[in-house]
Amino acid sequence: MTRKMTHLLAGAAFAVLGVCSSAYAQGCAPQVPAADLIKPGHLVMSTNPTLPPLQYVDSHGKLRGMRIELGTDIAKRLCLKQDYIQIDFDAMIPGLAGGRWDMINTGIFYTPARAKLMYMILYENQAISISVRNADKGKITKPSDLAGKTVGVEIGGFEEAKTRELSKELQAKGLKGLNIRTFNTFATAYQALRAGQVDAVTSIDGVAEQYQKRGDFTRSISGLFPTPVALAFKNKDLAEHVLKVLDQMRKDGTYGKLFAAYGTPPYPGPFVLKGPGL
Repeated sequence: MTRKMTHLLAGAAFAVLGVCSSAYAQGCAPQVPAADLIKPGHLVMSTNPTLPPLQYVDSHGKLRGMRIELGTDIAKRLCLKQDYIQIDFDAMIPGLAGGRWDMINTGIFYTPARAKLMYMILYENQAISISVRNADKGKITKPSDLAGKTVGVEIGGFEEAKTRELSKELQAKGLKGLNIRTFNTFATAYQALRAGQVDAVTSIDGVAEQYQKRGDFTRSISGLFPTPVALAFKNKDLAEHVLKVLDQMRKDGTYGKLFAAYGTPPYPGPFVLKGPGL
């Protein structure tokens, strides 16, 4: 599927989800002023559902996963209807800046550079893994084993940046760098791995672990470049409302139960809001 087609489908998804998103408690007044939302009464979130079990589309075409459940609960507690837009990752930040959605809910990694562009709530910990074909199990067990290998990764994200960083580290040690191939989604990167077009795929720990549990691929290296994951916003007031909700979820145990159910590392200590001027 081309990126143009993906964007067209995203627009269609926006229209459909705007109609189908479920309303919560009758008479519940929205906790966020209409001026802080792109669509009054709705929390519009972007996601790229190619990362099972964190965010994906099931066999019935429904959005599933830990981050989807988290976003839905946030919307419910704010007395808003949840709308999801499915979009490639490289369109997330421009779309947020352009007012196409209120919140990026796709597990975007926190960096100081990104915090200069938008407001980010650090709420999850993740690190990077290397996946290989099951037939290659044991051949790549440490980063130096990747020297000269072709590695697939989703374009434009933290994972690509760290894959390129890893390549430079190998070269600094006198080893061959990586032949990096970028893909529009992690799903297509893994398809390329299955087809033998790449030797390995870089993804986050949770995704690589899920593929291994399903028996599809082997997670050969994990825990690289541990970094906080964030929700992202253009509107500071909305971000502060969501921050309060996350605090509530932690206090009532919902946050801990959700993360434990998916085996995802929670963010330690209090949730943190980063952004321009903060």
